[in-house]
Amino acid sequence: MRAIDHHAWTNRWRDWHPAEKLLPASGLLVLTLLLPPLTIAPLVLAGTALATVRGAGVPLRALLGVLAAPAAFLLAGIPFLAVSVDFAQGFDLRLSSEGLRLALTTTLRALAAMSCLAFVVLTTPLTDWMASLRRIGVPAGVVELILLIYRLIFVFFERALTGHQTQTARLGHSRVDRSVRSLGLLAGNLFQRALAQARRLEIGLLARGYAGELRVLAPRPVLSRTRLVAGMGLVGLVGAASSLLARGFP
Repeated sequence: MRAIDHHAWTNRWRDWHPAEKLLPASGLLVLTLLLPPLTIAPLVLAGTALATVRGAGVPLRALLGVLAAPAAFLLAGIPFLAVSVDFAQGFDLRLSSEGLRLALTTTLRALAAMSCLAFVVLTTPLTDWMASLRRIGVPAGVVELILLIYRLIFVFFERALTGHQTQTARLGHSRVDRSVRSLGLLAGNLFQRALAQARRLEIGLLARGYAGELRVLAPRPVLSRTRLVAGMGLVGLVGAASSLLARGFP
């Protein structure tokens, strides 16, 4: 989380309007869902990787770190898609070509879709979306709740890390039974701290005259039609290239 937030605030495209990144990413996502995955997925993966690493200047390690967890989940599910079980004549376990193709297409499509999301989260801070959510009619209370929860995630992550390091220094994780007990104590302590922090936030907001919305000054980025048209043009080129390549696949 900290690495994602750091790169979202420090990349070269940080000052771009959110729509200039969201609309091309959404276009690639739609192409990923509609076109054959064997042709569109590699193009989308390559396009989002180039835009994130070469364009926005985000390190490749950060992009791979974001994609690592969903990729591991997808790889773990490949055997369950590729292997078929038949109980008509007893227990028959076989590796089918249809299952392999389904596993391959599902994995590629999901990874390409995740790369679109990774591009957005690594190039645009969450706070840039708050003003946009308000403009499209999302209630102010919901927007404020999202922002507060997002900020508190980092606070409690630091506390959890500090508590885990303290327990480790006191041999709290030297055995399995000690690890279970230490994790239970850490979770209980974090829960109590979360309730206390929420109560302090409520008191502080009421003392400042909170009436359902936090009004702050936020710069409004200028929408560049040139960059927006260029991004959507690249989406069109990716779709056209995928359609041409699809002719060679059954």
